[in-house]
Amino acid sequence: MVKLTRRTALAGMAAAPVLAMPAIVQAAGSKTIKIGLVSDLSGPYRDVGGIGNKVAVEMAIADFGGSVLGRKIEILQGDCLNKPDVAAGLARRWIDTDHVDVLADGAASSSGLGVQQISREKKVPYLITGPASSDFTGKFCSPYSTHWAYDTYALAHVTGGAMTKAGGNTWYFITADYAFGYALERDTITAVEAAGGKVLGKVRAPLGTPDFSSFLVQARASKAKVVGLANAGTDTQNCIKQAAEFGITQGGQKLATLLIQITDINSLGQKICQGLTFTDSFYWAMTPKTIAWSKRYMAKMKTPPGLLHAGNYAATLHWLQAVKAVGTTEGDKVVPQMKATLVNDFYNHNVKIREDGRVLHEMYLWEVKPVAEAKFKYDFCKNIASVPGDQAYRPMSEGHCPFIKA
Repeated sequence: MVKLTRRTALAGMAAAPVLAMPAIVQAAGSKTIKIGLVSDLSGPYRDVGGIGNKVAVEMAIADFGGSVLGRKIEILQGDCLNKPDVAAGLARRWIDTDHVDVLADGAASSSGLGVQQISREKKVPYLITGPASSDFTGKFCSPYSTHWAYDTYALAHVTGGAMTKAGGNTWYFITADYAFGYALERDTITAVEAAGGKVLGKVRAPLGTPDFSSFLVQARASKAKVVGLANAGTDTQNCIKQAAEFGITQGGQKLATLLIQITDINSLGQKICQGLTFTDSFYWAMTPKTIAWSKRYMAKMKTPPGLLHAGNYAATLHWLQAVKAVGTTEGDKVVPQMKATLVNDFYNHNVKIREDGRVLHEMYLWEVKPVAEAKFKYDFCKNIASVPGDQAYRPMSEGHCPFIKA
């Protein structure tokens, strides 16, 4: 077993697999097709993404047939430490030295923006599957990127709008102090105010904060009806646990978990998360097809897949299909083919990719149900509502993507 080291990531080198995985089928051909996953393998997003993203990509390659254009496919995965300079250095090194054909994941939005810059400069496709900021298809959009699974606008629009209309018309935000948190807070405030709500205050917490007590005290003192958690991963988990200890919900306030995933619910426990609502484009037990795929994933990872794992599978499969269709990995040919083809896989049906790169997944509002209502292992959620992609995501005309003509 070979372990990825911090030193390797910082040097921008490709990482060896952290887990022993089945080898990808090799095909004849002189040049290997390489997929580079810029991931969080040691920080707050290691569970929602991490090694699980590599497993999902391996599954996509296997389902595609194990090779493309008569060439074997190799996956590189490195730890970006959620730092833009490390992420950009890793992406540049992979492209210049290892000749990576496509970049994926990206972890935090700040590190993902570093990857996107290199992708644009090198004209190499970037499958944005980890970062959530809606700015990836807005002011920072690129003709070589496609944004999968979710974004801050859709999360905010569905959850923020629904909770405000249901009576939670005053909000206080605890926000992750970097690009993702700012975008999620901004987009949620827009949704809340559009629904007639008001923001009473906000505070920003550094990424990886272990103690949220001072922030929760301020949120409680605000007397806002809703405390919005504009964070993710272990930050969200710590917030929820400590909010329970401070009696936030017992005092009459509601928690709006603007981004929570099944891996978070599994870590925290269904009892602690009971009643939480959140927005997502994927839930493992949605349909017979998602259950079948998830069982394959769980055979490798032992825990249910989340949104980012499903998103990495979908993005990789669609990219491979485009490569096969155009007969090359050139970004200038592959990305237009991806946008011209509807996305179809085990959880997407005829989903469009807009010109700005936004993948218009259908979005769902979920609620964590009581433990007593669970019928099987990991039976955590029930669906409350669904929103078509063209309604859930920001209209392209409002994103001001610089390469899109008005």
